[in-house]
Amino acid sequence: MNNPGFNQQVTFLTVNNLEASSKFYGETLGLRLARDQGTCRIYHLCGTSYIGVCKGESLQWPNGLTFTMVSDDVDGWYKRLNGLGVKVRNPPKLNEKYQIYHFYLTDPDGYTLEIQRFLDPLE
Repeated sequence: MNNPGFNQQVTFLTVNNLEASSKFYGETLGLRLARDQGTCRIYHLCGTSYIGVCKGESLQWPNGLTFTMVSDDVDGWYKRLNGLGVKVRNPPKLNEKYQIYHFYLTDPDGYTLEIQRFLDPLE
């Protein structure tokens, strides 16, 4: 089965204080703010890697961490994973608030994985 590939990677962390975390990643670590989504802020780490910090109450991730793989072919990944018998949480859907098209799955250790496409791509 064909591998649709990935373009970028974002690790999202649930945080208690968005402003304190934003100051830490933006000022202390000196990372460039790539996208401010209101309740989530995404910082450029290096190359095509990013780290996102999101207000805790805005998320439904059980372990506070989501590993996001960005692909232009979200539907292709969904079909591939379903064809391999992987249990996904939901079919791909549009999230208008964050302007993404995505779906979630869980790895064998219970970590939340997300495959998504930004409607307005990150740099």
